[in-house]
Amino acid sequence: MKAAVLGSPIEHSRSPILHNAGYRELGMDGWEYTRIRCTAEDLPGIVGGAEESFVGFSVTMPSKFAALEFADDVTERAQQIGSANTLVRTGDGWRADNTDCDGVTGALGELMGDTPIRRALVVGGGGTARPALWALAQAGVEEVTVINRSDRSAELAPLLEPSGVQVRFLGFDADLSTASIEADVVVSTVPSAALDGHESALAHAPVLDVIYDPWPTRLTTAAAANGYLTVGGHVMLAHQAFGQFEQFTGRPAPRDAMRQALEDSLR
Repeated sequence: MKAAVLGSPIEHSRSPILHNAGYRELGMDGWEYTRIRCTAEDLPGIVGGAEESFVGFSVTMPSKFAALEFADDVTERAQQIGSANTLVRTGDGWRADNTDCDGVTGALGELMGDTPIRRALVVGGGGTARPALWALAQAGVEEVTVINRSDRSAELAPLLEPSGVQVRFLGFDADLSTASIEADVVVSTVPSAALDGHESALAHAPVLDVIYDPWPTRLTTAAAANGYLTVGGHVMLAHQAFGQFEQFTGRPAPRDAMRQALEDSLR
């Protein structure tokens, strides 16, 4: 049986390390997880033409919106988030799901422990911000501030409104230091280069930075220097992969073995 991660570029993806480690740990010798270069335009042909041995696909940018559109069935959370990072073959075609929100939830759990999150600051308004906002709403966050270079309020506000979360949208020209100080946690969903010159202003709370290569990022280094805990994208990557593994294989993910393989690859 086979599974693969789809994206462009794709050479950097560490998803094969996680999934193949899980197969080894469970003695699933006939299973293989690979990388396939895939743009949004390529996805229907690649997934639709996949041989029967392919049971599922992990989907990265730029194909997460295309995955949602392609699927024959869509989970409720993927529909609400508006994108999919998981495609699973079923008897009726392909089911789309979004486990990125599990990644955010798991990473925040490791970062914050039992400390409640009332106010969150999310940097970015793209494909990774959407599951982050959804996960924060599900966690009971009361207020969210979104910082983005362009106004994405019309697209992102509906993710939070059903949960009654208060949301405000700011540009990078706002008082970022005050916004960070007022937050219980900062979640950055953008490439490190997008924060150039703003890292110190945003580093006044615990930080989840979705970047894991290179690591640590300038944002997490600044936050750590201020005495705050940080977690990186590798933690989010691991937690989102566990659910994918279980949907692809029908077996509980060997989380410790998968996480250890990922950690070893980053050393």
